Amino acid sequence: MKSIKNSFFYLTIIGGFSGLIYWIILKGKMLEAGRNIVPHHIENGYWNDFKTSMIHNLQHPLAILLAQIITILLVARFFGWVSRKIGQPTVVGEMIAGIVLGPSLIGMYFPEFSAALFPKDSLGNLQFLSQIGLILFMYVIGMELDLKALRNKAHDAVVISHASIIIPFALGVSLAYFIYHSFAPQGIEFISFGLFLGIAMSITAFPVLAGIVRERGIHKTKLGAIVITCAAADDITAWCILAAVIAIVKAGSFTSSLYVIVLAIFYVLLMLKVVRPFLKKVGDLSSTRESLSKPVVAIFFLTLLLSAYVSELIGIHALFGAFLAGAIMPENNKFRSIFIEKIEDVSVVVLLPLFFVFTGLRTQIGLIDDPYLWKVTGVIILVAVVGKFFGSALAAKFVGHSWKDSLSIGTLMNTRGLMELVVLNIGYDLGVLSTQIFTMMVIMALVTTFMTGPALDFIKYIFSDKPTIIPEEISSKGKYKILISFAAPDKGRTLLKVANSLVKKQGGNTIVTAMHLSLSSELHSFDVKDYEKETFLPVLSESENLNQKIVTLFKVSNDIDSEIAETANHGEYDLLLVGLGHSIFEGTLLGKVLGFTTRIINPDRLIDKITGKEGLFENSPFDERTRQIIANSKMPVGILVDKELEEINRVFMPIFTKEDGFLMEYAQKLIHNNGSQITILDADGQIRNSREIQESVRSIEQIAPNHIMMMQERTIKKEFLEQQDLMIISLESWKKLIDSHSTWLNNTPSVLIIKP
Repeated sequence: MKSIKNSFFYLTIIGGFSGLIYWIILKGKMLEAGRNIVPHHIENGYWNDFKTSMIHNLQHPLAILLAQIITILLVARFFGWVSRKIGQPTVVGEMIAGIVLGPSLIGMYFPEFSAALFPKDSLGNLQFLSQIGLILFMYVIGMELDLKALRNKAHDAVVISHASIIIPFALGVSLAYFIYHSFAPQGIEFISFGLFLGIAMSITAFPVLAGIVRERGIHKTKLGAIVITCAAADDITAWCILAAVIAIVKAGSFTSSLYVIVLAIFYVLLMLKVVRPFLKKVGDLSSTRESLSKPVVAIFFLTLLLSAYVSELIGIHALFGAFLAGAIMPENNKFRSIFIEKIEDVSVVVLLPLFFVFTGLRTQIGLIDDPYLWKVTGVIILVAVVGKFFGSALAAKFVGHSWKDSLSIGTLMNTRGLMELVVLNIGYDLGVLSTQIFTMMVIMALVTTFMTGPALDFIKYIFSDKPTIIPEEISSKGKYKILISFAAPDKGRTLLKVANSLVKKQGGNTIVTAMHLSLSSELHSFDVKDYEKETFLPVLSESENLNQKIVTLFKVSNDIDSEIAETANHGEYDLLLVGLGHSIFEGTLLGKVLGFTTRIINPDRLIDKITGKEGLFENSPFDERTRQIIANSKMPVGILVDKELEEINRVFMPIFTKEDGFLMEYAQKLIHNNGSQITILDADGQIRNSREIQESVRSIEQIAPNHIMMMQERTIKKEFLEQQDLMIISLESWKKLIDSHSTWLNNTPSVLIIKP
């Protein structure tokens, strides 16, 4: 009755007021008399009128900007993926993406497309958006600096850091002396050109360096600590010098710039002595996510924007103000982490790629069209590497580090990455760098960033005369070893229960390793230890409850999918346990359409086809990460479809083919170690036709006759499946199950899919 009443009210209101609107419009037509209104006539037909309207919409500045952002994100993500696959930081791929979309490639071979996507009138919008992204990113970089660590380890770090700045700076100024007449823009004084070349040679990319250190697992070593501290000191010093250089360039002479430098020093002292204590007080009162209210967030954002604005007014660039605003944030690591999360995704994922492409639009490799120009580019790269690499390495050796560590420090400090592009763009905007020298310096930034990984590998190879110490869980032979890899701590607890049920009574003959991998771009230098502790806390607690000893393994990686398989293969584990991720392409019509598209263009799928692994995943709803782990792992892999698994007392094990006989090994383990009740389904009479499986079943029945039961498919009921704790099935049979027994999946609590 209520629904009828509501429907009547709805129809009355909608119908009545729609009629009123129509009546007013008709009456309003009478008001047009005498107002010289020209009726709209369709001269070229409705279709042509529609096309004209669409073309007008496409050429609207907002439509162009959105098309640019979409294109940039897609291309940047693709080149970032390629970069990760070849062992390079994502930033290298994003830098290359910028050059590809610029006049060096797309603009050269597809000029009409380039002119349509990046018309000159639209570049101003792109530049301003990229500058906003840079301001937010520099704010994050400032927050990443661990000033406490810098104070504690400052002695050696300052020596190495300042040597790694002054030596390349001097070499850069020297190089400027020889190329000034040929490459400096007209009207630019030598001091401006020389200082900018010097600071460009001196910069180190702190975020890229920190990511490489974490990925290679040296962040906990003495080398990792010293190089992170050196990079932090380098960052602070280099940005202060850059601010002074900008002041000199804008003022026109060193004497004139003294006013700007004095004002900048006063501004820095004001931020450190007045603003910082106030922000610390605010941070202490709002150190949790719940207490971080919108007014508090507004205070910190206003501080950032005001700092950037004041530094721009003074004449030392808004980016320095953003960097300083981040550096004076409260030193509470948890507070910084919360605030970085609020900013980083938008700035790094969306806005920062715009900066790479904007830089690429300025980079014209086609201008370097002469062997002499390539020789000059080579000299620039040589001077950059010699100054930064050897300057850092020799200073590190002088303060007492080994040659291996000294050369590693030099290699890492030579990484320039994004920070170099920031400096070069500032120089380009100020008119100090011509397009030609700008392009050469961008190539240098790419080369010095790209060479870091291979150089570290080469140094490791040279000094690998001592035998590598292999962790106990990897070196132990004759023990049954299980590796569980988890993303969420709760999933880690469940996977540990599965592992424990397989080895509970084997004691010292087993090793269970719990591994968590995190993307290097999602962690910051100051919170790695806290993050690791929090991640493993629930798993360690569960291991105590189960009385199961475990080895914890924490890694930071640029490519988690490959890293899981590589770790499992290298450690020669007997079983790898992972949780099933859910594919974003399943469950909706749009998702299925996108999923079909990605199967065609996905590079990983193409690689699987070439290597013959694509057949493993036909009709499989696995997410891409699970697919890659299965395809690349050399040992059995168990994929857990978790539906709140608590106990593993009742296990259902369907046998669809004679190749499923390997599952009997897991049945034996569950019965022996966990006392599980195993119910085996003989689907299509496969067990009757396989002597090997029959013998395995008989051997289990002789030892534990009350723990194993055979069933036929016709006797499987919904009620039986609902009473089971876990279903264990092979990967091949899983595909058949999806096709012919999909109703089982809704009634079985949890599933462990095993690839032999």
